[in-house]
Amino acid sequence: MTVHEFGEKNEDVLVLFHPLGVRWDVFNYVIPALQKHYHLVIPALPGFDPDMPKTDFTSVERIADEMTSWLMHHGLDSITCLYGCSLGGAVVARMLATRKISADCAIIDGGMTPYQLWKPLTYLIGIRDFIMLEIGKHMSVKALRGIFDPEKYTENDIAYIKEAMSGMSAKTIWRSFYSCNNYSMPKSAPSINCRIAYWYGSAEKGPRKWDIAYIRKMFPHAQIIENAGMDHAEFFTLHPEEFCKKLTAWIHLSACDKS
Repeated sequence: MTVHEFGEKNEDVLVLFHPLGVRWDVFNYVIPALQKHYHLVIPALPGFDPDMPKTDFTSVERIADEMTSWLMHHGLDSITCLYGCSLGGAVVARMLATRKISADCAIIDGGMTPYQLWKPLTYLIGIRDFIMLEIGKHMSVKALRGIFDPEKYTENDIAYIKEAMSGMSAKTIWRSFYSCNNYSMPKSAPSINCRIAYWYGSAEKGPRKWDIAYIRKMFPHAQIIENAGMDHAEFFTLHPEEFCKKLTAWIHLSACDKS
């Protein structure tokens, strides 16, 4: 797994995990502002790495373990903030639960949580999700324009989405959806000394209902925060300035609590 770093001279470490269906460079919206104050650590998740096009996605558990090992190997086992969006949020949840590294705070942004369902049903859900994204992967840019709101997404945004989706193998699509919906977590809430927020957009409140309930059960002290006017994975891409301010405020608040 390739890991990209920015602002290495800064003491505070901020780890960013990207959503499903895009690449690590989707954080280019916020890297310029955040690298001024934080040592950014951004893994290119396997299956979504343009520099390693022949790799496939593995699993949420394996990525969480590999990233934990990478951080510890580089002497970064005490993290200022873990941030993950969607698929990335699943990785953050898993890392928090295993408690192998210390983090002052964490943000799970629209994070996917494991279903507590009959096993065959999870396969059916995975098949549905796989078919939807596999079809989307083969759609033209013109067809994709009809799916994404033109008032929010530019032509360049849609071209990026098309390029990112085209780079995903069928194995990556299947594994990423199935793993995000079924990754292993402790049966009871782990004891964690970390300030946790679960963010979600007001426009995705319905789809995130299950995830919010799960987070409340698994991390009872987590703060559930609704971001007005946002849909899934839109905050840092469409409102990068506001995102950086809110992320920084959360980190500062956690630092104050710690002191």
